[in-house]
Amino acid sequence: MRPFESFMAQKLNQYLVYRKHLDYADNGASSALLAFDQYLTNQDADWQSLQPLFFLELREKINKRSRTVNTILSVLHTFFQYLVRRGLCPQNPLTDVPPLPETYFVPFVFFPEQIERLLSAACKRIRKSEKHFLTDMATYVAIVLLARCGMRIKEPLRALRRHYRSDEATLYVEKTKFRKDRLVPVPKIALAEIENYLTVRSSLCANDKSPYLLAGKNQKGLRDDQVRFAFHRAVSDLGLHRPKQIVGNMTFGAPTPHSLRHSFAINTLKRIKEQGKSPQNALPVLAAYMGHRKYHYTAAYLKVSDAKHLAGLIDFAKSQLEAV
Repeated sequence: MRPFESFMAQKLNQYLVYRKHLDYADNGASSALLAFDQYLTNQDADWQSLQPLFFLELREKINKRSRTVNTILSVLHTFFQYLVRRGLCPQNPLTDVPPLPETYFVPFVFFPEQIERLLSAACKRIRKSEKHFLTDMATYVAIVLLARCGMRIKEPLRALRRHYRSDEATLYVEKTKFRKDRLVPVPKIALAEIENYLTVRSSLCANDKSPYLLAGKNQKGLRDDQVRFAFHRAVSDLGLHRPKQIVGNMTFGAPTPHSLRHSFAINTLKRIKEQGKSPQNALPVLAAYMGHRKYHYTAAYLKVSDAKHLAGLIDFAKSQLEAV
């Protein structure tokens, strides 16, 4: 961790040591205190500066994201309570500093039937010319893996041939977000698409030396802009495009390739519930499958019962806003 540099560096270090001795999880405390330390340095602050007005200004300037700002304020409130208990500060200057109103992001989620139509539309867009056929086919398979396996867009694009095992029906995902590795079981419907692509590629490329599972032009890997373009074109073909909308404190996202990952999680939990099983009990397994660092990130999807319910939130939010 980068060292503290402000006039409070010693106190900040002591506080982190104190937390560690109590076996508290970090939970972003170090990052929040580093941001505060940097802010103190930039403002050339001293002990006399630490008044409520200073923290009200900090609240507006330290970060653009309200949720991040509120995390920092919460950590600082606890830090100054620690200083008060030790007799190093007469009172907590953040006592009357309220958090910022938070905005909430609601992702676009595809119904299962919409995913099938989307994949069909993307498949129909594969050009049959020798110049484009294999690249378009690889792009289509990448979209299939996003939809069928809930992958992040970079994951199928960085996958190498050696990461794929057809006999085990698995794809090894190496060091993506959070530098985590995981072994992803590939469902049969996606496995068939990969096998079909590799068979065609083998027959058309006698001198194929690309290390990538999904190869682009000149045996290089696919670019994410190629996948994004194909995805958005398929969305437009189906008339599913919807611009980002802000209603009150809620932002409803437009469809993006990452929407397929959200859709995979929500539709999987819904399917588990329909089978009479507990979605809550499935969270650790789903979190591992999707490569979440902590399974409570996956638990956020439990707040949405299904894609149709989520799609109706926009109309509901608008109606409530108009009613007010």
